[in-house]
Amino acid sequence: MIFLYLFITFFKIGLFGFGGGYGMLSLIQHETVEHYHWLSTADFTDIVAISQMTPGPIGINSATYCGYTALHNAGYGELMSVLGSATATFALVLPSLILMILISKLFIKYMKTRTVQSVFTALRPAVVGLLAAATLLLCNAENFSTPAVNPWQFWISIALFAATAFGTGYLKINPIRMICYSAVAGLLLLY
Repeated sequence: MIFLYLFITFFKIGLFGFGGGYGMLSLIQHETVEHYHWLSTADFTDIVAISQMTPGPIGINSATYCGYTALHNAGYGELMSVLGSATATFALVLPSLILMILISKLFIKYMKTRTVQSVFTALRPAVVGLLAAATLLLCNAENFSTPAVNPWQFWISIALFAATAFGTGYLKINPIRMICYSAVAGLLLLY
């Protein structure tokens, strides 16, 4: 039964996840952590970190890891967990595949019309909102600690966050290099 719920959940996320993978993160977190309790908040945070470090789109990587972890946490073995991973990934990609096949010819024909351009203009703020929600979901105690629990970890995490945002946004340092710099700084300062 969990496979059916997994398929339906990720199909819905794939259908309504505008804005790409980062826009889907808040939907994935809501469904897998809050609604079905397949994952803990710490599990989801780890999955997002791994999904960002591995090649490929973050939404698909997250679905793959969530499917595996959901079945693994439910007590299934390795093979069934891999099947759960494939189910979640396929379900997430399926709506896009179907829609792209159906509308590709129409989109090319009507792409420059005023109505289509208005729809895209209206969707842009929603995409920004989904990306902001994904960012806020990751600003939690598992990632930053709290000043009351561990002030050193909290302030180092805030400093690394600010330095990474400044480095990638203002100094235009390659994000991969910033991830490596942050990892080394985190290892040196937090352990």
